[in-house]
Amino acid sequence: MGSRVIIIGAGIIGAAIAAELAKSGQSVTVIDAAAGPASGASGRSFGWINASYSLSDAHFHLRFSGMDAWRRWHSQHPTLSIAWPGCLYWLDDCAELAKTAEQLQALGYPIERVGADEFAVRAPAIGPVPQEALFFPGEGAAEAGQVAAQLLELARSYGACVVTGTRVENIAVHNGRVQGVQVKEGVLKADRVVVAAGNDNAALLASLDVPLPMLRRPGAMVVTRPTTTVLNHVMASPELELRQTSDGRILAPAAADHQADESETLSSDPETLANDTISRLNTLLPGTDLEWESVTQALRPVPGDGLPVVGHTGPDGLYLAVMHSGVTLAAIIAESVAGELSGSEASHLLAEFRPDRFREV
Repeated sequence: MGSRVIIIGAGIIGAAIAAELAKSGQSVTVIDAAAGPASGASGRSFGWINASYSLSDAHFHLRFSGMDAWRRWHSQHPTLSIAWPGCLYWLDDCAELAKTAEQLQALGYPIERVGADEFAVRAPAIGPVPQEALFFPGEGAAEAGQVAAQLLELARSYGACVVTGTRVENIAVHNGRVQGVQVKEGVLKADRVVVAAGNDNAALLASLDVPLPMLRRPGAMVVTRPTTTVLNHVMASPELELRQTSDGRILAPAAADHQADESETLSSDPETLANDTISRLNTLLPGTDLEWESVTQALRPVPGDGLPVVGHTGPDGLYLAVMHSGVTLAAIIAESVAGELSGSEASHLLAEFRPDRFREV
């Protein structure tokens, strides 16, 4: 039996790490303050698996590797709530669209150029039809809350334990070495602690003199009532991003281009946001008469420079994993973390995303 690991956080990142560590023979316990898994940002995510958005070449390669990792996991566990519909992407500015295509092709990203006639065949419900679009055939979509729950069940099948409704008050340290985590009732012992609690990470790390600046990035996700199938792909339009789930509901972030959205506050109250989003959906999908069923809000876990933060930090035995988008990155992060915690060579994919970069600021 390997060392005992406590993972703080039962979102998609924590769940994926738990499954991978437990599979490798580690003794794993997942702890989350919420009553169930993925109760924060993961359960309110758009769920788009992609590398067409990135902030640097290293970020692109990590995200692209994340897509490959999810395909491996999905082939091994086909019941995971993941699909691979690809994405249709277009802009109002055709020159900007061509520039995006050139940049992604230079990085080796699979792209198909789609003219107006072909677009109308692929997405007959969309109007008006754009003059040109890009199709990213490798992109996918995950029902992130369901996937997190499924991965926790997988972790349990390998012997992991999951504790929910229990808040970690701080990380116990003695002589520069992690001893476990402090909860209300006492200390739960562990040799290693992985902090994967999203926006709650910063507070846990503050007492350990581990800097983790976090941006305030609220998001609102609008979900429609079920309707007939009108979308075959993830759609990324200038007005908004949208996709349809297997049960007929359409998901749309209230913010256009939500991956790059830098707003620190939501523009309006939830009902107004939902009504505005529905209005834009009905304009983009003429002939539909969509109604919103729910709107959920969450703070996306975005580190201070927008990039993932992954690696050993602070006292011996402490490991940090916080990022947006966790949906795209969860599988590759889990594989990399499991390798590094087992003592294998450090992952080259994570070289530019280490926590200690914030000590240099």
